[in-house]
Amino acid sequence: MKLFHAILALAVGAMFAVAPARAVDLSIVSGDTGSGIKVLREILDQYEKQSRNKVNIVVMPPSTTDQFGQYKLWLAAGNTDIDVYQTDVIWAPQLASQLVDLTAATKDVVAKHFPSIIQSQTVDGKLVALPIFTDAPALYYRKDLLDKYGAKVPTTWKELADTAKLVMDKERAAGNKDMWGFVFQGNAYEGLTCDALEWVMSSGGGQIIEPDGTVSINNPKAAAALDMVKGWIGTISPPGVLAYQEEESRGVWQTGNAVFMRNWPYAYALGNGADAPIKGKFDVAPLPAGTGEGARPVATLGGWNLAVSKYSKNPDAAIDMVKFIASPEMQKYRTLRTSNLPTIQALYDDADIAKEQPIIPRWKEVFLNAAPRPSAAVKIKYNEASSQFWTAVHKTLSGEGAAADNLADLEVTLTKLKGSGW
Repeated sequence: MKLFHAILALAVGAMFAVAPARAVDLSIVSGDTGSGIKVLREILDQYEKQSRNKVNIVVMPPSTTDQFGQYKLWLAAGNTDIDVYQTDVIWAPQLASQLVDLTAATKDVVAKHFPSIIQSQTVDGKLVALPIFTDAPALYYRKDLLDKYGAKVPTTWKELADTAKLVMDKERAAGNKDMWGFVFQGNAYEGLTCDALEWVMSSGGGQIIEPDGTVSINNPKAAAALDMVKGWIGTISPPGVLAYQEEESRGVWQTGNAVFMRNWPYAYALGNGADAPIKGKFDVAPLPAGTGEGARPVATLGGWNLAVSKYSKNPDAAIDMVKFIASPEMQKYRTLRTSNLPTIQALYDDADIAKEQPIIPRWKEVFLNAAPRPSAAVKIKYNEASSQFWTAVHKTLSGEGAAADNLADLEVTLTKLKGSGW
C-alpha cells in the first residue's frame, strides 16, 4: 500500500495542467468486472482533489452487450447527464458521430500509447476515445494440479480437453466432486463472440468476416471448432457454462473448482488476493491452438477507452478528466491494483509493476497473439453482425442444430446484412 500512496502523491503533486477556474460536476458511465469500479473511484478521488471538480460514476451491468445498448439510447437522445463514456475497443466506428474529437486535446500524450490502439480509436482521422487499458485473454491453469498429476501446460485445444478430463476425473475420485476441467464465457453476448473467434480462428477457420468484408464463417474448419467445443459441455465444462460471463467463470475458478479457465488479465490479481483459495497455485499461458493447417494461438483483442460525449455541458473539464485517468501515473496505479494491461508502452518496463504484478511483462507473449474482432470491416453494422454470430454459436453449443447447418444459415444472414457493402 505504501507504493500506491507514493504513486498518488506524485500524481497529485506533479501532473497535468492547472485545474479549471470553476469547479463543475461531471458524470462518467462505466461497467466493469472484478474491482474495476472500486479502483476507478480511487482514481477519481485523486482527480477531484487536484481539479476541485466532482465526479459521479454511473455504474452499468458487466455485460458489454447491455452497456452498448444503453449507450446508444442515451446518445441518440442527446443525454446531457453523461459527460464521459467508458468504451470497448470495438465501439469507436459505431459511436464516433456522437463523440468529441480528442485529436487536438491529446496531441501531447498520444505518442506514449501503442500506435495500434490509438489507431483503433481513430475514425475518419478523428481520435474519438483515449485508451486506459488494453486486454488480451489467456489460459489460466492450476500449476499445482498439473504438477500433482505430471501433466504439461496444453498448447492445443485437444491437449487441453485431454488434460482437463484427466485432472478433473482424478480430483473427483479423490473427493472433490465440484471440480470441472475448463470454464469460459458461454453466455449469448459479446463475450461469446470473443471466445468463439478464438476457437474458430485458432483452428484456421477465419475471422468470421475478413478485413476486406468477405463473409468467411461458413467453412468446415469453423464448424469443426464449434463441434469440438460442443463436446466439452457437460464433460469437461459444466452445463451452466452456457450462461457464464466473465465473473461466473471467475467464481468457479477462484473457489478452486476448475483446472483451466479462459479469462482476461483482471482475474490474475483477484486470483492472487489474500483471501483467494487459489492464491499462488496458478499461472497463465497463451490460449491453445487448434490442429491442422492454419492453426495458431489466438487471443481476441479487447481493451477499454474513455470518450467524451458530444452532448456534455462541460467538454473541456471532461477532456481534462479523461487525460488524468489515461495518464501514465494513473495507468500504473490501475495496473498495480487490478493487473489490467497498460496502453502506455513504457510501463511494460516499469520496475514497480514488474515487482508487484510480474505477469504484466510476460503478457507481451499473449498480446502478440491478439486478433481484432471484425469491427473495422463491418463498421456500424458490427453489433448486429456479432449478435448473429454469437446466437449461431450459442445454438450450436446448446444442441440446437449442427454447427455446419447453423453456420450456413449465419452466412445467409450476414450476407443479407452486408447488402451492397458494409
